Amino acid sequence: MALIKSISGIRGTIGGKPGETLSPLDVVRFSAAFGTWLIKQSDNKKVIIGRDGRISGEMVQRLVVSTLNALGLDVIDVGLSTTPTVEMAVTFNQAAGGIILTASHNPKEWNALKLLNHKGEFISGADGAAVLKIASNDDYIFASVDKLGTYSFNETALQEHINAIVNYPLVNLDAIKKRKFKVVVDAINSSGAFAVPNLLKALGLSAKDIIVINSEVNGKFAHNPEPLPQHLTELCNEVNKHKADIGIAVDPDVDRLCFVCEDGTLFGEEYTLVAVADYILQHKKGNTVSNMSSTRALKDITIKNGGEYFSSAVGEVNVVNKMKEVNAVIGGEGNGGIIVPDLHYGRDALIGIALFLSQLALEKKSVRQLRNAYPDYFMSKNKIELENGVDINKIFLGIQTKYKNNPVNTDDGLKIEFDNDWVHLRTSNTEPIIRIYAESNFDTTANNIAKQIMKDIKEVM
Repeated sequence: MALIKSISGIRGTIGGKPGETLSPLDVVRFSAAFGTWLIKQSDNKKVIIGRDGRISGEMVQRLVVSTLNALGLDVIDVGLSTTPTVEMAVTFNQAAGGIILTASHNPKEWNALKLLNHKGEFISGADGAAVLKIASNDDYIFASVDKLGTYSFNETALQEHINAIVNYPLVNLDAIKKRKFKVVVDAINSSGAFAVPNLLKALGLSAKDIIVINSEVNGKFAHNPEPLPQHLTELCNEVNKHKADIGIAVDPDVDRLCFVCEDGTLFGEEYTLVAVADYILQHKKGNTVSNMSSTRALKDITIKNGGEYFSSAVGEVNVVNKMKEVNAVIGGEGNGGIIVPDLHYGRDALIGIALFLSQLALEKKSVRQLRNAYPDYFMSKNKIELENGVDINKIFLGIQTKYKNNPVNTDDGLKIEFDNDWVHLRTSNTEPIIRIYAESNFDTTANNIAKQIMKDIKEVM
């Protein structure tokens, strides 16, 4: 059981003791703290709320709504939704901020409060610290009975989001319609079960050519919800079975995206951003950004298209800040997160799907042919679970000392270069783990680098 407070929100497991998990008391405490922070920012009383399909979602939603109403804030509930939809709803409704109730790729026992500012973007580290300070001091004042906030339900948020995507200049509806794609979607028993098919229909795909697996929105995830290769075997098999043109996998809140080729092989989640960036850069010259754990293939594609590549610390807030700093035209994370800034500054699987299908249709390629057009790097993604009280600084210092003769970057955890290969180890913003990502031209080399670092970490521990 865990409770994690980071730039990715307030995240924890359901059940257990208050202060150690995301208990009802903690949900109320942090909702009240965020609502109080919003009230200090402006006189705007509107707050957007949305959730994914998790088992605990409805329970947490009721607690959050009642707490915000008790502060005098007016809640606009978009119900079962996606993270990017809630982000865009904040700006569409000119709200003071928003809360997305989702633990993203975490298993079913987790949930979280992801906090948005008036721009529909995740709040900064400094703002997050201010919210946590309010919570730790229980520094909130609830409204009198005559000044309680209101509640309303918005049924149009997803359609408004889809409309914005359909009207995005680089989404080519005519080309997509002509290709008559046949698609299999793994909706992982959450919001993607309705959001992705609705988008595909709006893009001109026939309903009979859209096959959805794990389509019941019940939060009882059919497999681990993180869209990694070992969790997508069913999707790969279904693509082959239906002789589909493409397989699409999203996470429970639809901000991460990966594809399966027509032959049932994986396109690779690291290459989702690479492909979409390549398409964007062919039509709009500029810079790109990804986090330090993402494939260097994005840098290769950016340089090829005449742009400049920049890296950021891991975390959507950090990527967005770097994108604004360097005026990037496309950015994101190697976990399948795509950020198209002139739509909105947030990871968005739906715009990613629309742009990817546009690219495939215009270039008249299969998914496998498109993947073969990009550099072939291999990434090994691993993690080590942490016990309470483990000294992270001691671990990182021990690894840094061992590899002191290699180029090292400590901006975000520890990244070590080995000629053309690299390994990045850092604590997660969303789980009590150390993530270890290694990349090389050869999969065996990437795996061996990761295994060696994991062995080194265990020795230090």
